[in-house]
Amino acid sequence: MNAMARIAVLIPCYNEETTIEKVVSDYRGLAPEAEVYVFDNNSTDRTAQIARSAGAIVIDEYRQGKGNVVRSMFRTIDADVYLMVDGDDTYDAADTLALTQDVIEGRADMVIGDRLSSTYFAQNKRRGHNSGNRMVRWLINTILGSDIQDVMTGARALSKPFAKTYPTLETGFGIETEMTMHAVDKNFLITQHNVNYRNRPEGSVSKLDTMGDGFRVIKTILALFKDYRPLKFFSLISVLLLIASIGLFLLPFSEYLQTGYVTRFPTLIVATSLSIIALLSGACGIILDSIRKQTRILYEIELTRVHETLI
Repeated sequence: MNAMARIAVLIPCYNEETTIEKVVSDYRGLAPEAEVYVFDNNSTDRTAQIARSAGAIVIDEYRQGKGNVVRSMFRTIDADVYLMVDGDDTYDAADTLALTQDVIEGRADMVIGDRLSSTYFAQNKRRGHNSGNRMVRWLINTILGSDIQDVMTGARALSKPFAKTYPTLETGFGIETEMTMHAVDKNFLITQHNVNYRNRPEGSVSKLDTMGDGFRVIKTILALFKDYRPLKFFSLISVLLLIASIGLFLLPFSEYLQTGYVTRFPTLIVATSLSIIALLSGACGIILDSIRKQTRILYEIELTRVHETLI
């Protein structure tokens, strides 16, 4: 590994006193040249004290939510490579450190630590998480036309231009999904490597709520679908409404062909209204897609300026 590259290991934490000492020690032992940062998100246990004793630089983030932590990480820390990992000791430190090599050598702006192609499904016994990861992966790849194998992994290495230009909008658990969609949409260099995943050690408890967090992730995906692919999003709505309007219109139209009269005026009014809404939805998609393209142009100009400043 290139000793000239400044690596920052970023560990978001909330009540991880059982595992944080081992996580910090593993990274300090394997990469003594790296700075290890623990961002404590209002833990009520001894996470911060233990992390500090293990040699980590502890920074408090008082706004609750992983998205808020990531925002603080990227704004606060200055490094050449940002390695994001979780504090629950579910990743092998050697595997995740290897992710930084693609960034150091300029082959990637984001390196995804792929759990799902490795040991995740064998190790993770929570079926809701397994099916949820598969569904999110399918949705993202369908929406963006990408081939991301693990959308919600907490292990990823990032370049400085990516970290310093990433607009963190998500405040909570959907941050990984948002980050992945941003990287694909903005055409950043992305590579993927398998990382071994293991269950939390005994005594360590997950803070994830399978159903609650699952609904929040789906909500985030739908919002990002609208923002990143407005033409596809509103065209889909337009087509569905148009099909419904045609279906309803056939009832009074069939009556008219048979009798020469129309008595189902409420049905005809609803069908007409749906067709108008369908056309408006399609128009919204076209307008918003034009705005998105203009925004993309401005982002590329700003990214070029920032890249020249940072590199």
